Amino acid sequence: MAKARALTPKSLRPRADGGPAPVIATVAPPTILHIGPADLTDALRKGLDDFWAMPSHLLFLCLIYPIAGLYLGRLAVGFDVLPMLFPLAAGFALIGPFAAIGLYEISRRREQGLDTSWRHAFDVLHSPSRAAIAELGGVLMVLFLVWLGVALILYRSMFGDEVPRDPIDFFREIFTSRAGWTLIVVGNAIGFVFAVATLVIGVISFPMLLDRNVDATTAIRTSLQAVKANPGTMALWGLIVAGLLVLGSIPALVGLAIVMPVLGHATWHLYRKVIAR
Repeated sequence: MAKARALTPKSLRPRADGGPAPVIATVAPPTILHIGPADLTDALRKGLDDFWAMPSHLLFLCLIYPIAGLYLGRLAVGFDVLPMLFPLAAGFALIGPFAAIGLYEISRRREQGLDTSWRHAFDVLHSPSRAAIAELGGVLMVLFLVWLGVALILYRSMFGDEVPRDPIDFFREIFTSRAGWTLIVVGNAIGFVFAVATLVIGVISFPMLLDRNVDATTAIRTSLQAVKANPGTMALWGLIVAGLLVLGSIPALVGLAIVMPVLGHATWHLYRKVIAR
């Protein structure tokens, strides 16, 4: 059963030719649909299908993710910022919805039977909603930076400013001390709050900004209402995303080169299932 929400976006007209959506004066509010676990499975299946159909985008858009992770790991070992290694890796999930914007565009074009060559990932730069996309991306970046700040404060409150030079000593201290386990439990609990905030804000908003010429406030409000209409299913989606990101991080974040694009494509199809055309 679908539910209409009282929203006032600038335009909801689909871009049939693959180009920017024109602004129209009067529109109907988006209709939010109820979905279930089977819809999540289907979205993942379609996301995987998009990935296998367009693997070249992996090289262009997604290998930077594990490469950046490996570089950050080296940076952490070399510059005594080991306490920030896990928060940095985990924090990537907070900006993931924005980082995957090009993948949403590729899935959108494939859905419409348009050319899906990698250069079209940059079509978002010409979208009428590009300012709103940048604005919403800035919101997620702020969440990411706040998360890093909170993680650093938490570590220093338990271990002070001293960091073992040897990574082995560092991890031994974390996993064999009471303070270390307190840090793990409390840190993950705080990280969970940030992850939920990102899910609620970004799960629908970024795909919607590509699909419809709306502002950031409308997109965020729609995402909030979509989660409210499907709390259990969206919570399950969040767990699936978290689990796949953990699996993709083993070993050395390389698996994220597959997990990230699949989740990116799947998120577009999830949006299609939640918001009626």
